[in-house]
Amino acid sequence: MKKPYEKLLGKIGDLKIWIVDGKYIRDKLNEEFTNCGEHYSFRFIPKNELWLDHEFGTKDEKYYIDYILTEYELMKNGVPYHEALKQGDLLQERERAKEKEFKNLEKLKEKRDYELIDKIHKKLLKEYSNHLKVWIVNGKIVRDVFFVDYVEGGHDKVYSFIPYGEIWIDDDISQKERKYILLHEAHERYLMSKGENYRTAHFNSSKLEHSYRLGRKGLDKELKKELEKNDELIKEKEEKGYMNY
Repeated sequence: MKKPYEKLLGKIGDLKIWIVDGKYIRDKLNEEFTNCGEHYSFRFIPKNELWLDHEFGTKDEKYYIDYILTEYELMKNGVPYHEALKQGDLLQERERAKEKEFKNLEKLKEKRDYELIDKIHKKLLKEYSNHLKVWIVNGKIVRDVFFVDYVEGGHDKVYSFIPYGEIWIDDDISQKERKYILLHEAHERYLMSKGENYRTAHFNSSKLEHSYRLGRKGLDKELKKELEKNDELIKEKEEKGYMNY
């Protein structure tokens, strides 16, 4: 098996911190691997290693190290995953709140100022946008002020902070992976628009995404179909004169 290692970032005691090829891991090992991981949450990661995905957007490595080291140490000592995740997230949130820009972003959030969304929006992907809008976003700001566990992508049916009729793709995702993530989010959004709960919609969307990562043909055609289904639903609401759920 090809090793996913790209660069040894450093060591903390006996733990090696590796920058890894996240796309390779999602294609070959587990599509649920996102920004980072450790042995007790992903068994394919060796016990003495912490893995950080190669970053393409604004750097968040220092926060991921805080989080994943906390999760590793707690789970190593028998703490259940969900509690370890919670503690790791709390540490991340405290560290992010120390940043100089954090207070300004929080003020915009409290005022529900659309200027904050303007800061988050980086690029409209026009080739995928019609009634449904697909944006590349500043994932770091989303994690700083809205949801520390935001990764890869999301849409308005899951996250209340995302404006109606939008799918957000984290700028941390490489161009090579955007279509897979967008397919997942578009399919999930459509299913939830039709009444599916999140868990079922996410599971079915993960299966669809993984099938194309494994080499299934027709990705562009399938993606176009899913986007068009969302466009139709949004168009119906626009014609009825309202833009809520």
